[in-house]
Amino acid sequence: MEKFSTIALVGIFLSGAITTWIAGVYLSRTTDALDFRWKLGDAIGGMILLSVSGSLPEVAITISAAAQHNLKLAAGNLIGGIAMQTMVLAICDMFVKGKKPLSYLVGSLMPVLEASLVMAIVALVFMGTMLPPSVALFGVSPASIAIIVVWVLGIAMLNKVRNSPAWEITMQGSKSGRPHRRIPHPTVHHPYEKWSTTRIFMLFLIGSIVTLAAGVALAISSSTLSDRFHINGVIFGATILAAASALPEISSGIAAVRLGDHQLVMSDVFGGNAFQICLFMLADIMAGTPALPQSGVENGWLAAVGILLTTLYASSVVLRPTKRYLRLGLDSVVAILAFVIGIAGLILIAH
Repeated sequence: MEKFSTIALVGIFLSGAITTWIAGVYLSRTTDALDFRWKLGDAIGGMILLSVSGSLPEVAITISAAAQHNLKLAAGNLIGGIAMQTMVLAICDMFVKGKKPLSYLVGSLMPVLEASLVMAIVALVFMGTMLPPSVALFGVSPASIAIIVVWVLGIAMLNKVRNSPAWEITMQGSKSGRPHRRIPHPTVHHPYEKWSTTRIFMLFLIGSIVTLAAGVALAISSSTLSDRFHINGVIFGATILAAASALPEISSGIAAVRLGDHQLVMSDVFGGNAFQICLFMLADIMAGTPALPQSGVENGWLAAVGILLTTLYASSVVLRPTKRYLRLGLDSVVAILAFVIGIAGLILIAH
């Protein structure tokens, strides 16, 4: 990529972002269709497969960045992606129908449990950054292994609670929508309802390959562009690159709130954030050395911003703000301010 002009690199990056967006939409739809037909989410293996398919841009970026030993870019995209993708909720909040904000309508405490899993995993990230690189098992940090274990146990717990809740709660005025996409929407039919399973699976494979290729283009062009513009790799990965890889989540989130699936929006964001951190093991394997201890203080700051935003939205599900300001709930207004301050602090720390 060093031989390409800056304009060409920007073109490659934008092409990768647009391709990620378009392919991600098809990938999301085919994943939902296959999950509905094969009941994938009923088993741990199915939930892992669904999580991987939903995070293919991050998978490709992590592999490419770690292979180039650009661990700060990889870590910035993974950890910074938590804050960036949580801000998808603010965007979705603007598209909610009616006078109440998204967090008021959720009507379920499942997103609060999912947010707790995110915070538990990010706590392990903090612990992993404090370990010396020499503490590793075949080049993999013990923290990266612990993150995988906690995530698997966490989704097993969430699946059990979802299928057999130990308590019931009623939130007046809530409109949570479907608890899972596996349940057919009462008024809107799935676009691939009349397709054969083989045809859907082929489109899923094509979408996966295209998304992976776009992710590689994003990672390689990002590394060179950050050097050309003298932008810290963590800042670039946590902002511009994370925003590009979050485009599919924005599309699917807006589509979900328009259908009235308010709980699904939060569950998708928190679920994706929890799995995304599991990719640190992949980064360790590709780089041949633990990535977390070399992620730097900037990524520690980003992790704290991610926890702050996650806590804010999880608390709002319980507090249920009722008013909207410029089509945003009070929680989304505060989240935007917190995110802007967090990025400003990141720039200050990086310099």
